[in-house]
Formats: sequence, structure tokens, C-alpha cells
Amino acid sequence: MKAVEISAYGAPEVLRLIERPDAQAGVGEVLIRVGASGVNRPDVLQRTGNYPMPPGASDIPGLEVAGEIVGGDTQAMASRGLRLGQRVCALVAGGGYAQLCAAPVGQCLPVPQGLSDVQAASLPETFFTVWSNVFDRCALKAGETLLVQGGSSGIGVTAIQMAKAAGVQVIVTVGNEDKVKACLALGASHAINYKTEDFVAEVRRITEGRGVNAILDMVAGSYVAREIECLADDGRLAIIAVQGGIKAEINAGLVLRRRLSVYGSTLRPRSVAFKTAIADKLREQVWPQIESGAIVPVIFKTFEAAQAAHAHALMESNQHIGKLVLTW
Repeated sequence: MKAVEISAYGAPEVLRLIERPDAQAGVGEVLIRVGASGVNRPDVLQRTGNYPMPPGASDIPGLEVAGEIVGGDTQAMASRGLRLGQRVCALVAGGGYAQLCAAPVGQCLPVPQGLSDVQAASLPETFFTVWSNVFDRCALKAGETLLVQGGSSGIGVTAIQMAKAAGVQVIVTVGNEDKVKACLALGASHAINYKTEDFVAEVRRITEGRGVNAILDMVAGSYVAREIECLADDGRLAIIAVQGGIKAEINAGLVLRRRLSVYGSTLRPRSVAFKTAIADKLREQVWPQIESGAIVPVIFKTFEAAQAAHAHALMESNQHIGKLVLTW
């Protein structure tokens, strides 16, 4: 099979298209002939040597794929209502940048009706992440308010739509006016340009001083102290990445007085059982909204697999709105 490997840690150019032995499905897995592979920030971190693979994971990057089931554990497939020849999208711990990819049956979902492989490949990583952090960990519910840092990212455009569909008011931060417009069009109630506005002051203004109920943060660093100032009583902060640094100094007194909760999570090393539980919730509560058109995949650009380096360079430029996808 053809695959994209990381030939050495470094710049996007270290990605190269090579031949590898065909992937093989093990017990409890399916083998997918990949039509498209999603590109995510963790792929960039792995390429630069800053995100080691979990034990047993493929060294080939890529955490989400879409395509056709061409083999695997038929008994396990049947237990999940899957079959040979079915189109699925899947969350994987690695190996997604390849023509063939093995995936745990519990982490596979049917391609929503009407979606292409490219659209379906853009779903798993961000939808699993948002559900796990916003709805499971932060227990966000209708009538509450969510602040999303990086609203135009793949995670951001997913969080906007999933939260809005759940009856949540969404505020986002972005870096330019084009991204402001895009996020508002997707359903955000307010979009704050953090380069020209103080997001803490804006959140206070928008919420009339109450603050937001939950925050989805991929920045960390100095943002954490400012985010704590944005939270309402009993507010929840979920940190899913540390693009702004790993160290933060906070007002612990504010955490105590407002009964705040600060969570951290990484999805990739979690168990198949943990991810399967998320898949079940997505299939029940979110997949119907995708099929109805209430939630739509947001694809910024597609690249042929051989152009994976260009996809990574674009992601690192932060100029995209939504997802980047490789095609095979």
C-alpha cells in the first residue's frame, strides 16, 4: 500500500509518500480501504517529535479516515452492525495516512447519508474530541454558554455547530475578520477578534458580567488565568492542547470562590472502550443532525496524499477555516 511516513522529525518536507506492507486487521478490528484521511494538529505535533505514538500504534500519522470496509473480524463487525463493503469513517490511534488502515470496530461509524469520503474523513477526530470534552466532561446543557478558543479551527467549527444544535449559546475567539464572518455564519452568537479586542472584557460584556458556563481551550499558557476570569459560578474549563505553552499562573482564590473546575484531556491514548462509548453517543445524537443538514462538514481544502507536506504547511500557517483532508 501507499502511505505517508515521517522520514525524520522536522518541517513539513519530512513527510514523504512511500510503499509499505499492507495494513492488517486484528481481532476486533476492520480493514478500511481509505478514500480520504483527515489532517489534524496532533499530526503536526507528531511530525515535529512533540507527540509520541501510544504503545502499539502505527508510526504512520493520521487519526481519522473514511472509506470502505474490505476485511476484518466479521464477528466483531456484526456485533456493531457493520458489514464488508460498507462505507465508514473511523477514529484511529495512527496509520490514517495510508491506502489501507486498521480500525477498532467500536471506533467506526457509518458514513452519514449524503456525505462523500472527504466530508466523512473530516468528522471523527473533532467530533469525538468535542463530545468528550464539551458534553461529557463539561456536561454542557441547553441554555448555557460556551466559549471556544480558535473558533475557525477544525475543533472550533465542530464545537460551534454541535453546541448550537444542543441549544447552547456559543462565543468564539478568532484571529481575523474573515474568520469572524465564517464563525457567525456557522452559528456562533458572537465572534471576538482576539488581535483587536480583549476577549475577557468582551465575554463580560456579552454575558452582562455573568461569564460563560464552559470554555474549550486549545491554547493554555497565559490564557488559562484569563479564562478563569471569564467563567461564571460553577464554570468548567477543558484544556485539550497547549499551543500557548504548558505553564500557567492562576488566581486560585477565584477558582475557590466561584467553584470552578479545570479539566485536561488527551483522546489518543484512551481505551477502545472509552472511544466506543463516545461513538455510540455520536451515532445516536449527532449523526441524525448531520444527515438532516443541521450540522455540516466544513472542508477548507483537499490535497492529494503526495501533497501532505503542503497540507501541514497550511495548517501551521493558521490561515484555514475548518478541516484539511488528504485524498487517495
